[in-house]
Amino acid sequence: MPFWGIKLDHHKTTADSQTVPIPLPKTVKILMSQHMGAPCDLLVNVGDEVKVGQKIGDSAAFMSTPIHSSVSGTVKTVEDYLLASGKVCKAVVIETDGNQTVCETVQPPQVSDLASFVKAVKESGCCGLGGAGFPTHIKLNVDIKDKPIDSLVINAAECEPYITSDCRELIERPDDVIDGVEKVMKYLEIENAYICIEKNKPQAIKIMKQKTADKKNITVVSLRSSYPQGAEKVVAYSATGRIIGEGELPSAKGIIVLNVSTAGFISRYLKTGMPLVEKRLTLDGDAFRTPCNVMVPVGTAVSELVTFADGAQSGIAKLLAGGPMMGMCLYDFSAPITKTNNAILAFTEKLAKNKEPKTACIHCGRCVAACPMKLMPTELEKAYEAKDADMLRKLKLNLCMNCGSCTYVCPAKHNLAEVNQLAKALIR
Repeated sequence: MPFWGIKLDHHKTTADSQTVPIPLPKTVKILMSQHMGAPCDLLVNVGDEVKVGQKIGDSAAFMSTPIHSSVSGTVKTVEDYLLASGKVCKAVVIETDGNQTVCETVQPPQVSDLASFVKAVKESGCCGLGGAGFPTHIKLNVDIKDKPIDSLVINAAECEPYITSDCRELIERPDDVIDGVEKVMKYLEIENAYICIEKNKPQAIKIMKQKTADKKNITVVSLRSSYPQGAEKVVAYSATGRIIGEGELPSAKGIIVLNVSTAGFISRYLKTGMPLVEKRLTLDGDAFRTPCNVMVPVGTAVSELVTFADGAQSGIAKLLAGGPMMGMCLYDFSAPITKTNNAILAFTEKLAKNKEPKTACIHCGRCVAACPMKLMPTELEKAYEAKDADMLRKLKLNLCMNCGSCTYVCPAKHNLAEVNQLAKALIR
């Protein structure tokens, strides 16, 4: 499975921007669905006083992770919130008191073995911080006797344009990253770890190589700068040479893949007991006069970030949560920051170009060459239009990671990646 991918302009203009905290907002809106899996049930009511780190949502479902308050203050309302998926979840609106009083329950967890380690990670509210939001404790809850893991792959590729939040984690908190890596290796009895960083981040690579110089089992891997190098199956292959098949998890091949910011957070949680209540974000795009990296409480409104980065809502033609390839368009400036957000990008009409009209496929094969899974996007499109579920399965539709490379290179302007997501819904 040779990985080719596509070349994108990096636009890493904030790579040297030190992370700064934003002023505490007057209110936050904390969603009860911020991760892959079941949403949380409310643990608070209107009028309740809450503190930083207090658990305000939880679920008994297997695929879920707790939600904690990012501020101290008073629960003002509980609302229904429309998610990008079309589903509705509960949202807790908290009026901050300005004190940021830490909850008494925030204490370093007692960890002595794999079971207590997994339990601690679950209680931290941690989910994959690279964007997908897969609950981290489920990924780590492996029967290492039945299914031993020999490779830990730390995904610090950050291949999307503009985003530099993971890069800043490496530069600003390298010791946390390494400590988090070593903790995972210790409790899961993993022999080797690979910290994978694209070559367009030379400062981060230099720092991590210096920090790991005396650690024989931790290797810093310099990846070719191409998109989508940071996709889970791609980065696992780049680090280990192992192919993760259709329907397989990395653990089936003896691998666990963690985002670099996830590793750093695990280290800090084990030391402090402070759950996942804040997030580092990159603010960039030509509609922001002051692009930067910021640390924000979970639940902060995007409008607060627009103001902080010297942007004007009236001048923003397109607002994205995430990168330009896989990010989600936001329809409302009041949208709250969640655990999985790593960037807010804002573009003026000049860069927010509308899609050109679709024309007939010219069978150039660019989409096939661009696809990291070597799928045939045009054939998938035909199968979807024919509503042929069997053919979609034969064409290995479920290997599509929705990276958008096919859509990006298509000269006929077909929405190939978007069609694949509709096709997945069809065969489900």
